[in-house]
Formats: sequence, C-alpha cells, structure tokens
Amino acid sequence: MDLLFYFYILPILYLVFKLWKWADEKNDQECYIIDYECYQPTDDRMVDTQFSGEVVKRNKQLGLNEYKFLLKAIVSSGIGEQTYAPRIMFSGREFSPTIQDELSEMDEFFHDSIEKLLARSGISPQEIDVLVVNISMLAALPSLSSRIINHYKLREDVKVFNVTGMGCSASLISIDIVRNIFKTYKNVYALIVTSESLSPHWYSGNNRSMILANILFRSGGSAILLSNKRALKHRALFKLKCLVRTHHGSRDESYECCIQREDEDGKIGFHLGKNLPKAATRCFVDNLRVISPKILPLRELLRFAVVSFVRKMSNKSPKGDQPKKSLINFKTGVDHFCIHTGGKAVIDGIGFSLDLTEYDLEPARMTLHRFGNTSACSLWYVLAYMEAKRRLKKGDRVLMITFGAGFKCNSCLWEVVRESEGNAGNVWRDCIDSYPPESLANPYMEKYGWIQNEDISTFKIPEDE
Repeated sequence: MDLLFYFYILPILYLVFKLWKWADEKNDQECYIIDYECYQPTDDRMVDTQFSGEVVKRNKQLGLNEYKFLLKAIVSSGIGEQTYAPRIMFSGREFSPTIQDELSEMDEFFHDSIEKLLARSGISPQEIDVLVVNISMLAALPSLSSRIINHYKLREDVKVFNVTGMGCSASLISIDIVRNIFKTYKNVYALIVTSESLSPHWYSGNNRSMILANILFRSGGSAILLSNKRALKHRALFKLKCLVRTHHGSRDESYECCIQREDEDGKIGFHLGKNLPKAATRCFVDNLRVISPKILPLRELLRFAVVSFVRKMSNKSPKGDQPKKSLINFKTGVDHFCIHTGGKAVIDGIGFSLDLTEYDLEPARMTLHRFGNTSACSLWYVLAYMEAKRRLKKGDRVLMITFGAGFKCNSCLWEVVRESEGNAGNVWRDCIDSYPPESLANPYMEKYGWIQNEDISTFKIPEDE
C-alpha cells in the first residue's frame, strides 16, 4: 500500500515542483520600468513663429508655391510656440553641418538626461548591465553607445546595442531587445537612450514631399531605466505585459513611403509619400489583430466575433478606402492610450479608428503642441503628461502605439505598478498647469497669411541656384 502511495504521489510532487520552478523563473523575467527622464533643451533653443519664418526664408530654393505649402502645413500641424531645435539652426549653419555639431547635439542630451535619471534612481553607472542606444539618423564611429560608455565609464562586460535606422518606432524596438535579454539574464539593470539627430539632416531643396520633414521634427530625447530584479518590483513605475512588432518592409509601397533619398538636384532629404497614411493604416490594422487577443477580455473578443459575423452577413462593411472604425472596444482592456505624436493627422486617425474621446487623445495632442514630433522618444513625453496630470493609478493599463519608416507599427501594454510621487523630475513640471490651453491654434497664419495674396514674381527661384 505504501509503495502504491509513493508511486502516485511522486509524479504529482514532481509536477508541482516543475510548475513552481517555471513560475519562479518567470518572476525573474519580468520587465519593469524603474524610472525615466525626458530631455528638455535650454530656452535658448526654443523655436517660435518669428524664428521659424526666418529659417524658412534662408532657403533660397523656395518659391511662392512652396511658401504657401509650408504655411498650410505648419498651421495645421498642431505644433505650438515652445518646441526646440538644434543649436546649428540658431547660428544659421543648417546647410553646412559638421561632425562636431552632430556629436554636440547628442552630448547635450546625454549629459543632461542620463545624469538626472541615474542620480534620481540612486544607480551608479557601473551598475548598468545593458545599454541600448537608438539614434536613427546618426551612425558615428566610434558609436554613440561607445561615447556613453566612455563618458560614464561603464563596465567592460556591459552588453551594448547600438540601433540605427528604425525611425520613430525605435523606442519599442529597444524595449523588445531588453525584454528578450531579461529572459536569459537575472537581476540586471538596462538603460535605454532614445533620441534623434537633426543637425545634419536639414533639407535645402524645394521638393514638397521632402521639405515637410523640416517643419515637423523637433529636438528631444529620453533615458529609461529598466530592470528584472524581483526586489525592485514595488519600486518600479510600470510592468510590461506584452509587446507586438509588425513590419511591412516586404511591401514596396510601404517600404518607399517614408525614405531618405536624393531629390532631382542631388540634395538629400526625407521623402514622405502620399501613400504614407494608407501604409500606416494597413500596418496598424495588422498590429491590432495580433495584440488585441493579448490585452482584451474574452467577453469583448466574443462580442467582436458576433458583431463581425452579423455585419458580414448583412454586407454593411465600408466600401473601398472609406475610413473604418474598429468594431472592438479597446477601453475594455486599456485605460490610457500613449500615441506617437507623428502629427495631427496621425493622432486624429488613431483616435477615429479606435473610437477614442478627446480626453483619451489629450496627452498626445498636448505633447505635439508643446514639444512637437520628437521621433522615437515622443511616447515618453506623452507618458510624462499622463503622470503630471495624475491620471495614472495603480493597476491601470497603458497602451503605447508607434509607427516608423520601413514601414513598421509597434505597440505594447504597460501596467502601472506604482503612482508617481509628484512632478519634481517631470518634463512638464513648469507648464502642466497651463495645459490644455483654450486653443491649440498657432500664430503662423496671423503672421504670414499675407503670403496667400502675394504675387508669384516676388518669389521667383534664382536660376543660378
């Protein structure tokens, strides 16, 4: 009898042990955000209407039609009067950048944000086990990650990843790199540094699809400290629940809609094609198909299946390229939406597709107005706005959505582990009380509206240029 008892109990105990071991190891693979820092450049780099006009006028390749086009674009951009630009713009040397200009722009961000983050977290640079740097448009030699290692004297065995060319979606790609490292190594700290290099990439031609980038992008940056240490889970701000990456690079239309290239005169710039919204929508939809089952409750997924079936049977689906609202209620599994500030049209499009309210879109709109499109780091300014407004409560779920050249759409879901304690280190601390403003309209039309009635002969492009 005793032998029979052991014969049955031992397999059960072994199974329980294996389940406990699996659960225990899983706890060491969690991805926590301990803290993060958004970069706020100094006030002498602030861009207002007057200065923007002066910079645009320095390009002698522009004619009246180009001025009208730029005026229309910036008036409807959603960008305000307190964004920031590289120092090279203020010295009038945007057409002749040097390597030192590029590196100085990055150093100013590195030395400010990384030092603030480490000091506030109480972490020594020598405790950093993993460093991920994503600056899409600057491939320096030695790399920017090596520059950080040299300045902060990181350990010789630090695991380093220097990511370039990922565009505005690079932040979540970096998070994915760290998440996968955490599955293999226990008790480590990871530092993600994300920004964009604008100094060497001012377009000096007059191709409409390429001059848009000149007015849409602004300076910014973020440093994020992550860990998988169990002992830090109660100190962490957020815990990663899931992350999904979608890449449509195999489709020519998607690959070519946002690309760096030369214009007809050999001037390098960023081409933003007319098919960009269509490519973004396709990628977004495919991304939602994958992440929805991971973040939404079963009842909502069942409701969606029934509604989809009924609509299909009744042939009520929108025809052609008509905008489509999602049949899924994402608010059943998401409390806050952290949207990439790629532009007013991007925010409006996501808001329409997911049937979001102005309250849901406010953080992204205000970030675009205050800081502009800061590329891959824009998500962290949006998140900081939510914190500054005391929106994030313990247990809340935050969905991040971002797009990037390639074409890519990446998304992830965070759970709020701990509410932020005050705005002392928040990039919004000095202006949060003035947001949202009564109006998001910028004064560009008021100041430069006269261009609409100007004679085209006044703005002839010089033939010798």
